[in-house]
Amino acid sequence: MTANTPSQLWLYDTTLRDGTQREGLSVSIEDKLRIAHRLDRLGIPFIEGGWPGANPKDVQFFWQMQTEKLTQAEIVAFCFTRRPNKIAATDPMLQAILAAGTRWVTIVGKSWDLHVREGLNTSLAENLAMIQDTIEYLRSQGRRVIYDAEHWFDGYKHNPDYALQTLETAIAAGAEWLVLCDTNGGSLPDHITQVIQSVNSHFLTKHNTIPQIGIHTHDDSGTAVANALAAVMAGVRMVQGTINGYGERCGNANLCTLIPNLQLKLGYQCIEDNQLSELADTSRFVSEVVNLAPDEHAPFVGRSAFAHKGGLHVSAVERNPLTYEHIQPEKVGNSRRIVISEQSGVSNVLAKAHSFGIELDKQNPKTTQILKHIKDLENEGYQFEAAEASFELLMRKALDSRQEFFEVKGFQVHCDLAEGKQTTNALATVKVAVNGKDIIEAAEGNGPVAALDAALRKSLVNFYPQVALFELTDYKVRILNGHTGTSAKTRVLVEWRNGHQRWTTVGVSNNILEASYQAVVEGLEYGLFLHSQAFATVSTSS
Repeated sequence: MTANTPSQLWLYDTTLRDGTQREGLSVSIEDKLRIAHRLDRLGIPFIEGGWPGANPKDVQFFWQMQTEKLTQAEIVAFCFTRRPNKIAATDPMLQAILAAGTRWVTIVGKSWDLHVREGLNTSLAENLAMIQDTIEYLRSQGRRVIYDAEHWFDGYKHNPDYALQTLETAIAAGAEWLVLCDTNGGSLPDHITQVIQSVNSHFLTKHNTIPQIGIHTHDDSGTAVANALAAVMAGVRMVQGTINGYGERCGNANLCTLIPNLQLKLGYQCIEDNQLSELADTSRFVSEVVNLAPDEHAPFVGRSAFAHKGGLHVSAVERNPLTYEHIQPEKVGNSRRIVISEQSGVSNVLAKAHSFGIELDKQNPKTTQILKHIKDLENEGYQFEAAEASFELLMRKALDSRQEFFEVKGFQVHCDLAEGKQTTNALATVKVAVNGKDIIEAAEGNGPVAALDAALRKSLVNFYPQVALFELTDYKVRILNGHTGTSAKTRVLVEWRNGHQRWTTVGVSNNILEASYQAVVEGLEYGLFLHSQAFATVSTSS
C-alpha cells in the first residue's frame, strides 16, 4: 500500500496490541475477532493483531484470522528485531511471525542509543545489524515490512546522527514505511514538527526522495492527538492509534478524535463518509466488548459531545446548530442532545419533548408546569440530565400519556450477614398489581438492590416476558448532604440496556433503599415502554 494522492492517509489501528496494554483491560480471542471485523467495517487499512508467539491468545488469533474474511483491511503481525548476536533466520521469535501468515509485519527497533546500551545491553553497531538482518530476512520470506522506530523523538533529541542511521538501515533493508514513535509520550507538537521536517530534509538532501513516514504517539503529556495532527501537517502519511485512545499508562492517540479532525477539519481522506458516520457506534462497540464504560465526554463520539444544557444555548442551537456545534453530529454517527436540569428554560423542555415525539408549545400551560416541576425536583436532589428516561416518564405523566404497566403496592427487604463471610445475603418480597391482579413474589440476591430487582422481574415476567432481557448495567449512589450523617439524602442512578438501547433512571430519598426502589421500578417501566413503542412501530409498518 502506498499513498496515491497528497490527501490520502493510511490509518493503522493497534487497539488489539497496544490498546490491550491498558491497565484493567482484558480481551478474549472472540473479543479480538469481533473488534477486528468492526475495524475492517470502519475502513481501517491496517489492523495490528498482536505479537504472535508472545502468548497463546495471540497465536490463536492469527491462526483464526487466516480463515476469517475481511473486506479490505490487512491484519498485521508485530514483533521486535532479532535478539543481539543471533541470526534472524534461526530466531524462533521470527518463525512465529512467519507462521502467523500475514502479508504485513511491523518490526520495532531501538532508535535511542540509551536504550541500545542499557536496555538491549549491546553496541550501537549490533543494533543496526539487528534491524538490517531482521527486515532483510522477513523480506526474503515475502513479507512487507513497516518499521516502528521506538523512542524515535527522544533518540533524535539525544543523538540525531545515530537515530537517522537506524532509519537509513531500515529503508536499505527493505522497510516500506518508517513510523516515528513518541514512545514515552513526552513530546510537544512543535518538537514533533521540527523533527519530522529535519527527517524529510535529511532524506531529500541525501537521496533526493522522502520515504513513506508514519507517526505513533502516546498521551503521557496529553498531546497524543495534537502531536499526530502536527506530524500529518508536517508530511507523514500513516497515523497509528487506538479506538478510544486505549493504551498503556495514559493511552495512545485516539483514532476516534483523530479521524474526524483529519477528515472533516484538515481535508485528508481517511475513510469513506458512510464509514465515518459509524465512528460513534464503533467507539461504543469497542468499549462494550472490552467492558469499559464509554467516555461520555469524549470529543466527537461521546454522549455529551453535542449535549446542550443552558437555556440560551438550546434556544440558539434550535435556530441554527452552528451557534454551538463545530460539526454536524450525524457526520460521526452522533446526535444532538438537549439536557434537562435546573438551568433549563422553556426551550429545553420544548426541544426535549420534540425528541420524545411529543409536540409542545410555549402557550401550553403544561410546558411551564413541567419546567417548574423539574426545578423543584432538582432542588430536592434529582438529576435529570443523567436520567433522561425518568424525565420522559415525568413528562408523559404530566401530559396524561404515561402508560401504567404495573403498580408496586409494597416491598420488604431482609438482609442477613453470614458469620465469617464478607457478603450480604438479601431477600426481597414485593406486591405488584398487573391488570388488576395482585402478585406477591420473593427473590434472593447478593444485596438488597439485586434482590429487589430480581423479585420485581419475577412478578412481571409472566405478563411481560421481555423484562428478562433488561440488564441492569450500572448502579451509582451519591450522598447529597453528607453533613447530616445517617439522615443524609441519597441519589441513586441506575443504567440499563436491552441489547440495543440504553437508558438511565433516578431515585432520591433519605432512605437508600427507597431511592433504589424508585430508580429500579422506573427502569423496568421505561424498558417496557420502549418495547411497546417498538412493537407499535412494527405493527404499523406491517
